[in-house]
Amino acid sequence: MVRSLYTAATGMMAQQTNVDTIANNLSNVNTVGYKEEVTSFKSLLYQNLQTRTTSANGEEKPVSAQVGLGSRVSAITSQYTQGALNASDSNTDFAILGNGFFGVENPNPAEDGSDDTLYTRNGNFYFAVSTEGVMLSTADGYAVLSSDGQPIVFDAAYDPSKLTIDSSGNILYPDDTNNPQLTGVKIGLFQFTNPSGLNKTGDSYLTATDASGIALNEDIDDVGKKSVLKQNYLEASNVNVATEMVNLITAQRAYELCSKAITTSDTMMEQANNLKR
Repeated sequence: MVRSLYTAATGMMAQQTNVDTIANNLSNVNTVGYKEEVTSFKSLLYQNLQTRTTSANGEEKPVSAQVGLGSRVSAITSQYTQGALNASDSNTDFAILGNGFFGVENPNPAEDGSDDTLYTRNGNFYFAVSTEGVMLSTADGYAVLSSDGQPIVFDAAYDPSKLTIDSSGNILYPDDTNNPQLTGVKIGLFQFTNPSGLNKTGDSYLTATDASGIALNEDIDDVGKKSVLKQNYLEASNVNVATEMVNLITAQRAYELCSKAITTSDTMMEQANNLKR
């Protein structure tokens, strides 16, 4: 009975983490480029009450008797499915169709330079005035990187409102006859072998890890299918509110059942303690 108390408690803690994850999904339902997170569980240790060869006569038994000792969270995984595209009036808003990520310069990298580049699906960018000219940046002021890994900066003579991009990320600017011409700058798009292994640093930014693999530059590396950029669009989160509400109810019921198991075990222990000879 004491064992059941601890077993049920592990279930309650696991479901609490599940509810935390669902609440985070719901709170980010309108976050640009957010990806739904899913909690996975696994069982803990098992105690052998009886092995297959513990009969009195030494005969083999077809099954053993093992009792589980609870559950725990094994992983919280982001689901990198495509989000819907919402139209925008800003010509510096970009959405990615495909598996790519934007590269952003990290202003506070680690000393070993392992995270000097941040990655994001949030294409809500702006043109900011810098000492070198007009720089394409995030809302936090971080420089967006080109396909060659350098900040995207244009001379002050450029009119940012006239800059356009094609589906491959090439930035164009009209000439004297108002015909768009290549500027020689291309928005960098990067892919990962295992995007679920990326480390979340907050503010919709991610960093590469050993689990995710190194960033593959779509412009020079073999990534299979390349991404497509859409100007004047933003990618909505892929959170399905109806699904999350169902998951929330399921987690709540599981939490209540674990709580009921604790109260039941406590009642049984009380009855056992009150037994009289």
